[in-house]
Amino acid sequence: MKNKNIYPWVVVGLLWVVALLNYMDRQMLSTMQEAMRVDIVELNKAEAFGALMAIFLWIYGFMSPVAGIIADRLSRKWLVVGSLFVWSAVTFMMGYAHSFTELYWLRAIMGVSEALYIPSALSLIADWHEGKSRSLAIGVHMTGLYTGQAIGGFGATAAAAFSWQATFHWFGIVGIAYAVVLMFFLRENPIRAVADKKISDGPKEKKPSVFSGLSLLFTNWAFWIILFYFAAPSLPGWATKNWLPTLFADSLNIPMSEAGPISTITIAVSSFIGVILGGILSDRWVQKNVRGRVYTGAIGLGLTIPSLLLLGFGHSFVSVVGAGLLFGIGFGIFDANNMPILCQFVSAKHRGTAYGIMNMTGVFAGAAVTEVLGKWTDGGSLGHGFAMLSIVVAVALVLQVYFLRPQTDNME
Repeated sequence: MKNKNIYPWVVVGLLWVVALLNYMDRQMLSTMQEAMRVDIVELNKAEAFGALMAIFLWIYGFMSPVAGIIADRLSRKWLVVGSLFVWSAVTFMMGYAHSFTELYWLRAIMGVSEALYIPSALSLIADWHEGKSRSLAIGVHMTGLYTGQAIGGFGATAAAAFSWQATFHWFGIVGIAYAVVLMFFLRENPIRAVADKKISDGPKEKKPSVFSGLSLLFTNWAFWIILFYFAAPSLPGWATKNWLPTLFADSLNIPMSEAGPISTITIAVSSFIGVILGGILSDRWVQKNVRGRVYTGAIGLGLTIPSLLLLGFGHSFVSVVGAGLLFGIGFGIFDANNMPILCQFVSAKHRGTAYGIMNMTGVFAGAAVTEVLGKWTDGGSLGHGFAMLSIVVAVALVLQVYFLRPQTDNME
């Protein structure tokens, strides 16, 4: 752990597992409705199941800025450990639920606990990886999210093999045990610890308020551009999570049993490739040009534009699956560079808050587009909806390239 060249990657490895558990625990419920509704009759109504999924999204979105503010003021190590323990305990307790109300409240608590993770984890990784490895480190961590999302899709399979109660119990136990592991092996960056000690040992000054930190962010014009740059691609990002299986089924005239795995695997594999490529390219480019991260992110967004058009208007297997692969690669490149670009404009003591606000904006954009595309689907125009999202992404791309002109790779 004392090796300064190795331990930053140990941090990424430790948090990769947490990222996997984060998405796996939230995602597996979406596949388990059929198994659970035998014991919890309210889940026979799609409206009730939708409410169960939505409460997590709304709580998660509202809590994201709060989680970011907390991450900037408290130990990120203990926030990660605590949030993992709580959402794993909630997952375990869901196996004992006997009513819709119990599930609803447990899902709400999960939204609070999981929201605390991402700002803390990305801020911690950014502190450990300054310069040459930051984008790659963030990208590798993001692959944990994709892997967890894919594994979560097998929740119904585990429920069929055992029971939905046992599935929740065992996934919860794994998370609780891993939280104990993190207590011993996860560390804060010593640079932050030294800085905090200097502040505590120095003259007693009034500690900056939460509102002063928010004011600093919202008076930074670059942050508004980054906020839109993050939110715009979140529209197609959430659209693919929630509606791509339906789009594949409609466009290719295949049953959902085939469309679901094809679409999920297509996006997961290509996004995995994208974050690694985007991380390596960004870390090398920024050594020669401080705008290298901005340009790399722009390449990623640029790839999603033709892919959305192909997803919207394609009807052959090659065009639709090819578009899905192209979108995943582009979105992965974009995903690997969000926090590194933010680090170029926002200092370390405000990055958790900034990313929390960005996360809230992205989640709410996802909630909105999910509802809108539902109406388009009922009207038989889901493909057109995907194609129109390319316009929003194109606007974000132009604003990003024109306005984001960092002066440093690590704002102090």
